[in-house]
Amino acid sequence: MTIDQAQQLVDNWIKTTGVRYFNELTNTAILMEEVGEVARIMSRKYGEQSFKESDKKVDLGDEMADVLFVLICLANQTGINLTEALEKNLEKKNIRDADRHKNNEKLR
Repeated sequence: MTIDQAQQLVDNWIKTTGVRYFNELTNTAILMEEVGEVARIMSRKYGEQSFKESDKKVDLGDEMADVLFVLICLANQTGINLTEALEKNLEKKNIRDADRHKNNEKLR
């Protein structure tokens, strides 16, 4: 699936199953909640925190997909084409960071 297809799929889902988009501020708050859920899993799986018994069946991929879903909702609501935005962002990074990471002693 392409990013454009994902944006269309989410838009179709929202307009049929979801009834309508939550407003942008609500979706921003939901995005922060979903990112927090990813952070919680990461701190327990890869960090020093331990899982509670009730947290042991969490699915990191599913939580990341929740983040992506809400991010796509916000892009759709604000008229952002994520394919174009990502391409532009990568172009910026390629110019700005052409030698930056190659010359970073910390990455060797």
